[in-house]
Amino acid sequence: MERNLNVAFVGGGSMATALIGGLVKGGLPPESIHVVDPVAAARTHLADAFGVSTAEAPCKRLGRCDMVVWAVKPQHLAVAAVQAASFTANALHVSVAAGVDVATLQRWLGAARVVRAMPNTPALIGMGITGLFAADEVSANDRSQVEMLVASTGRFVWVSEERLIDAVTAVSGSGPAYVFYVMESMVRAGVEMGLSNQQAAELVGATVAGAAALAAQSNEPLESLRARVTSRGGTTFAAIESLQSAGLQQTFIDAMWAANRRAADLSAQQATRQ
Repeated sequence: MERNLNVAFVGGGSMATALIGGLVKGGLPPESIHVVDPVAAARTHLADAFGVSTAEAPCKRLGRCDMVVWAVKPQHLAVAAVQAASFTANALHVSVAAGVDVATLQRWLGAARVVRAMPNTPALIGMGITGLFAADEVSANDRSQVEMLVASTGRFVWVSEERLIDAVTAVSGSGPAYVFYVMESMVRAGVEMGLSNQQAAELVGATVAGAAALAAQSNEPLESLRARVTSRGGTTFAAIESLQSAGLQQTFIDAMWAANRRAADLSAQQATRQ
């Protein structure tokens, strides 16, 4: 990260905290970071933890920032953007607010250089992945700055069409919840079979972490990795056959399409706001 870069965050919640922590760890001086948040406790926490400057509302300090990261809830973004617009027209804007498209952000902000980012919660421990889409006005150098911002929380993927941000939302943005749901079911089954909750949770946690690491390190398709531990007539075969009989794979696909459609609906709703 360029040490002379000035970055502002509007919203000082968990995702902003993760990004700020990554920037400071990466060498950006705390005095180059400014946070706007109406909640006093959030401002105090960030100032104490990282030594950054904070403010309750947008002020002239925003005007000195090269990049503004919008980390507020979507329903609060319109008001926050209007309040800050007079200070930030020349900045590069990065929004992590779900369901607000680039055209709407440009209209609210009165700025052209806008990037949408869809992170997921593992970003809080530096193991996330973020989907990114840039407006046409965003330069190659702007993209590099955004990449340095999100790289502090994990990996990133650029998509070429804005509609694909809805797919990113469905696959990775909401994805951790699907994994947790499966883990809950596995733990519950283990407890029903006689394991303690602690034992079942430890077994499931290690299994999911190990399987994910194995998949990441392997060049084989996921189907091949699954088949390797699914001997016909064996215990895994019995479990997979039960899942397939219940139509679980199609249920998962349908669920992710539901998330995709909901993301598109939210974008359409936000686009109608003034």
